[in-house]
Amino acid sequence: MKILYYDCSAGISGDMHLAALLDLGVDYDELVLELAGLGLNGYGVQAMRANRKGVTGAQVRIVIEPHQPEHRNLRQIEAIIGRSSLKTAVRDRAVAVFRRLAAAEAHIHDTSPDRIHFHEVGALDAIVDIVGGVIALDRLNVDQILASPVELGSGVVHCAHGVLPVPAPATLELLKGVPVKFGAAPFETTTPTGAALLATVVDEFVTRPALTIHRVGYGIGHHDGPIPNVLRVCLGEMDATATGEASDLMVLECTIDDMNPECYDLALDRLLAAGANDAWLTPALMKKNRPGVVLSVLCPSVLGPALTELLLIETTTLGVRRYAVTRTALARETTLVETRYGQVAIKTALHHGRPLRCKPEYEDCKRLALEQGVPIHAIYAAVQAALAAQGLPVESPGAAL
Repeated sequence: MKILYYDCSAGISGDMHLAALLDLGVDYDELVLELAGLGLNGYGVQAMRANRKGVTGAQVRIVIEPHQPEHRNLRQIEAIIGRSSLKTAVRDRAVAVFRRLAAAEAHIHDTSPDRIHFHEVGALDAIVDIVGGVIALDRLNVDQILASPVELGSGVVHCAHGVLPVPAPATLELLKGVPVKFGAAPFETTTPTGAALLATVVDEFVTRPALTIHRVGYGIGHHDGPIPNVLRVCLGEMDATATGEASDLMVLECTIDDMNPECYDLALDRLLAAGANDAWLTPALMKKNRPGVVLSVLCPSVLGPALTELLLIETTTLGVRRYAVTRTALARETTLVETRYGQVAIKTALHHGRPLRCKPEYEDCKRLALEQGVPIHAIYAAVQAALAAQGLPVESPGAAL
């Protein structure tokens, strides 16, 4: 199984991502030629060699001609990508990245994704960074994408809304549920563009992947600080009999019989937002024959202390158990499918690189049902018909990936 691993110990931005994949071996001339399929003028892609703290790699700078639009909305960007001559898979993944960004910004500003105007991210250089990165990923043709915990940096960032603390609100929103770190550098190490790419393309965030490394690429950023401003990417292989990362996870458990049941909802939400892979409740009969629950949390070992602290604060438990577990996980990828009601994001489970089953994202189905005024099962049926027409395996709506 061909694996791409992002080492985000110094963060990630759109230009660092594109540079790292070029350094990994993606052909520059072919990338620029394919980018021309966007049908946009007024930019150039400069790739050069650069060095940070003794680490040499590729550095990318998108040069923009004067008088280019400084911001666009989601529909404008979707239209640009939709009418391009890019491959269908590239168009779908690029649109998915921008939709993630729009959803994050909409949540922050308490509005809908269609009403969001991208400022920095809607500018031509950001569009080229994102679409170029997606083209490079398509050319690598990997089976699974993994990433390390993500360094966010510290300090402040200047943007269209003024001076904001690092990380930017959109970056944090995009990385909900992802293990992150703070403060290794006095600047913004992970940008909203980089966060959106990770949130869209990464199948799993791990601390110690079991890989055989064949190639390494370095994307050099434009800052200099106490740590190298470098994104490292590794291309390697996993044992063909394995289906995913199977190490460095733990389960946290506590048994509770004296907590208001209404409070479990918030506790579970906060555990998941803090990076837990999963959290669940199991009914239990406790001593003195009292009914109770076992609250269980699956998480990376690096998050064990933080999530234990959260359990002690958010629940009435007096203690938390922990033990190591091994999990075998299917690789997953997200694409878009067109139905008679509109586009729906599809999560596909892969087994040995081949689609095993596909499932529509519930939130997309719910949104279309409300917009079109039809029952949600009609949206599911339209998705199933579209997947069947592509010869893809369809999973029942009640199943979860």
